[in-house]
Amino acid sequence: MATHSFNIPRHWWGKIIGGLLGLFRGGLSGALFGIFLGHMADRLLAGITGVSTTKKTFFEALFSSLGHLSKADGQVTETEIRMVESLMQRMQITGEDRQRAIRFFNRGKQAGFDLEAALHSFVKYSVVRQDLRLMFMEIIVEAAFSSGRVSQEEHAVLLRIARALRIPRQLFTAMCQARGAPASGYGQGSYGQARSYRASSSSTTRTMDQAYAQLGLTRKASDGEVKKAYRKLVSQYHPDKLVSRGLPEEMMNIAKTRVREINTAYDQIKQARGFK
Repeated sequence: MATHSFNIPRHWWGKIIGGLLGLFRGGLSGALFGIFLGHMADRLLAGITGVSTTKKTFFEALFSSLGHLSKADGQVTETEIRMVESLMQRMQITGEDRQRAIRFFNRGKQAGFDLEAALHSFVKYSVVRQDLRLMFMEIIVEAAFSSGRVSQEEHAVLLRIARALRIPRQLFTAMCQARGAPASGYGQGSYGQARSYRASSSSTTRTMDQAYAQLGLTRKASDGEVKKAYRKLVSQYHPDKLVSRGLPEEMMNIAKTRVREINTAYDQIKQARGFK
């Protein structure tokens, strides 16, 4: 005869224990109050567990994706290796964590590596944390541009990651343009076609375009839209908020750098437009 086990979901235990204790101490009203307190305890524990898991999946997905990106055009260059080493230094990753990062990076370089599968856990645990996904994408895009040239194969990997993380097309475009990518060629399909290009050389016009792109805007944006975008981004990329939502603490320096970039772009636009 088949036997069936009854498993109580982990997030019910607080409510069950709280309800029983409340029932013994205060009858029905005590039980209701106990269930409420148990519910709050369940939410707290679920939040702690969720943040811990999100940090772990962020770390693993990031370095395996970087490995896959570096190998996309056939070989990993010295520039790409220095880029990853620099990233680990900025994240202050040492000891066993550094060895783990290297293992995931090497895993991403392997033939037959399944990028979407590697991203799956992070996508799952960041479903209501778009700010973490944006931070992840910013790091990947920055890595792709570190050599000053993005190959068609590397751009294809960027597109796959953006789709997997459900990054809006205009935000993905802005991330690339903020690092000097040409504005043309992004309007086709959901994200545009994979293509190779070199980052444009800096000029006054290009610098202003990049300043707007840092805020996810173009020169056509109104003053109100500029201010709104700035406030939203500063809130999204605030280091303390990102860490509390699951960003590894090692990423705080990168988050601070991103906030400085946003502030610099906003100040530049304010000066050009003459508003406070």
